[in-house]
Amino acid sequence: MALLLLLVMLTSCAAIPQDLSNKMFTFPEETDTAHVRVTTSRQDLSAVTVCFRSFTDLKREHSLFSLATPSAINDLLIYKKAENGFFYLNVRDKWVGLEGLAYKLNTWHSICSTWDATSGLAQLWVDGMPSSRKFVSSGSNISGPIIIVLGQEQDSYGGGFDKNQSFVGMISDVHMWNYTLSPCELKTYKISFAPGNVLNWDAFEFQIVGRVLLENKQSCD
Repeated sequence: MALLLLLVMLTSCAAIPQDLSNKMFTFPEETDTAHVRVTTSRQDLSAVTVCFRSFTDLKREHSLFSLATPSAINDLLIYKKAENGFFYLNVRDKWVGLEGLAYKLNTWHSICSTWDATSGLAQLWVDGMPSSRKFVSSGSNISGPIIIVLGQEQDSYGGGFDKNQSFVGMISDVHMWNYTLSPCELKTYKISFAPGNVLNWDAFEFQIVGRVLLENKQSCD
C-alpha cells in the first residue's frame, strides 16, 4: 500500500526497466499534466507496429498513443474521436481517418496500428479486426530523439497537453516493433506474439508524472 501511494503522489519516477506482465497503468482523472513517458533506445523507424490494451468510458475524443520528434509533433499518434468507431492515425504530421471499427465503452480492447515508410500505408486493428489500409505518409522515417507519451497528446515536443484530449481509464500490454506485423500476428495479439523490440511490456522503461497509478490487472480477459 505504501508503494502504491508513493507511485500516486510522486511527480516523476526514474526510468528503470520493469516487468509489467501483470500490471496496468490507471489514469483516474481528466488532467493536463499526468502522463507516462516511455523510453526507447531505438531512434530511427522505417516501419512500425504498436499494440496495447485499453479500457475507458470516455465519450469525448482522446489520445491513446503519442510519439513526437523535433521534426514532427504527431510523428505517430493514435487518437480516438468522439464518434463511435472513428479513429485518427497521424504519421509524420499527416493524418487519416478510419471509421466503422467496433468499439464499446467499459470494455478492454486490443488496439494495434501499423505503418511503413516505403508504401506510406497505415492500418488500425481493433480486437483483431482490421480497418482499410490507407495512405498517410511515405519517403521519410520516424527519426529521433523520440518522446513517447501515454495519457496525453503532445501538441508540442514533450508537452502542450490539453485535458480535453487526455485519456482516462486503464492501459496495459504496450508493445512496439520496428517492422509491420503480419495480419495473422495482429489478429492474435495478446494470444501468441513475439514481444516488441522497440517497446516491450515485459521490460518496460518509463517515468510516471502526476497522478497515474501502476496497479495489478483486475482481470485476465
